[in-house]
Formats: sequence, C-alpha cells, structure tokens
Amino acid sequence: MRIGLTGGASTPDKIVQQARRAEADGFSSLWYASIVTGDPLTPMALAGRETSTIELGTAVLQTYPCHPLLQANRAASAAATMGRPGLTLGIGPSHESVVRGVYGMSYDRPGRNAEEYTRILTALFRGQVVDFDGEDWTAHSAGSMVALPHPVPVLLSALSPRLLRVAGQYADGAVLWMAPAKAIDGHIAPRIRAAAADAGRPAPRIVAGLPVAVHDDVTEARNAVAATAGAYAGMPNYQRILELGGAASPADAAIVGNESSVRAQLQSLLDAGATDIWANIVRAGTDPAASARRTRALLSELATEPNA
Repeated sequence: MRIGLTGGASTPDKIVQQARRAEADGFSSLWYASIVTGDPLTPMALAGRETSTIELGTAVLQTYPCHPLLQANRAASAAATMGRPGLTLGIGPSHESVVRGVYGMSYDRPGRNAEEYTRILTALFRGQVVDFDGEDWTAHSAGSMVALPHPVPVLLSALSPRLLRVAGQYADGAVLWMAPAKAIDGHIAPRIRAAAADAGRPAPRIVAGLPVAVHDDVTEARNAVAATAGAYAGMPNYQRILELGGAASPADAAIVGNESSVRAQLQSLLDAGATDIWANIVRAGTDPAASARRTRALLSELATEPNA
C-alpha cells in the first residue's frame, strides 16, 4: 500500500527528523497543513534535502489568499531548494469560515474561483506563458515565472462534482479528507476518472485522508477521534461528503479497530478507487502512546509489505 502520514512539528529541525524517520519506516509520503510552522514550504524543502525518496505534499495550501502566479513561484523555489523530485502541491479553496471569517474575503463562488486558480497554476507548471482574464483571477505571466527544476504535481482538495471535474481535467488528481470508502466509490472516483479521460489526461491520483487508530476498544478509539476532529462535523463541505459516505460524524468515518480490522478498512479505500492513503494517527485509550506506536507499526508493515 502507498501509505503516507500527517506531517508537521513545532520547528523545521523536528520536521526534518520526522521526514527521515518516516522514510526509514517505509512510508511513501508526508502531508502538511497550511499552518505548519506558519508556512510549510520552507521546512518541507529542508526535509526534502535530507531525504531521498519520500514524497512531501501540502494538504492543503489555501488558494484565496495567494495569487496562483505567486503560489507557482513559491513552489518552484521550494522544489529547487529540495534538490530532487518529490514535492507535491495540494491546494484547495478552504472553507467560508476561514476565507470570509478570517481573511474577510468573498466566498460566494468557491467552485469558479478554484477552477480558475487551478487552470492558471497547472498551466504555469507545464511551462506555459499564461494570459488569463477570468471572473476571479487574472494572470499575465510573461517574464514573471521561474522554471521548475523538475515536475511538481498538483492535487486539488475536491469533494464537489465541479471540483472533481476540475481535478481530473487540469490537475494530477485529488487529495481528500474525511471521505469514507463509500463516497470514494460512488461519488469521487467515477467523476474524477471520467473528467481525466475526457481531457485525455492520465488516470488521476486519489489520496484518501482519514483518522486511523489501532485500538481494541472501538468506542474509545472513536471518542478519541471525536475529541480531535469534531470541528470538521460543522463544516458544510465535510458534512456533505460524510453523508455521501454513510458516516454520521468524523468519528464514524475514522478507520479504527484491531490490526485485522484496520487492514481490511484500509484495503476498502483502495478497492473503492483510492490510489494512496494518508493516515492521521490518533492516540486512543488509557495509554495513548502505546496506541500510537501500535498504529504506526501496522501502517509501516502495510507500507513495506512486498506486492502490497
């Protein structure tokens, strides 16, 4: 299985150490939120210099507060600093509570906004000179874009039909959060694959992110998830994808149970159409450190299993 973990730590040095350990343990990727160290790209680039194979991706950088041309140049700088392939840019329109509530920006047309943004960004990454005048974004990039030292894939945080079409048509796939296997199978995979095929693009990646806890007491494990992921239940985007996946809450969507149960649940994500798993390890029970070690051990075993 291609299994990655949530990345992030309090300092760049600790992020480098985390990446070295994850690579040594056989994980394929680490995924960093936009708030990691204030901006994850710099420590990710440093971690990339100190590793050789692990993919380092953002999940996700918010589109609204950063112009796509600036975002492209930031990524190009990070990729050059990293010194090897392996940087992936996950982007997304975030949520109204953040965009309007924190930044004071309009969130009236997030689908249109994200589509225009993705079109500009991916064209820049393909080395094109962009002359684009849209409803939300304008870009005239001649002389303003540095060259990428190597390809940087773009994954879109896509849950709605429109953004799934955009992810397949323009990006390299989708990075998901809180999408159960049922939602991937019936809603996400068919739409993104059809969009990529219609655009003559390669089969898209689908990175499925969910909380994971190996713990014998399922109720305790779900309670631990609820304590750390409850905020997602109040966000409309996640409410819709949870409902499509037959889950009543983030805790209900989490991958929890003993080793054999978690293994089967992770396989169900791949059977539903996911190409990669992004596991957010949740500590559970009266000995949370032991639970985390047990979870990581299983995930590392699955990540390094021959012919898995």
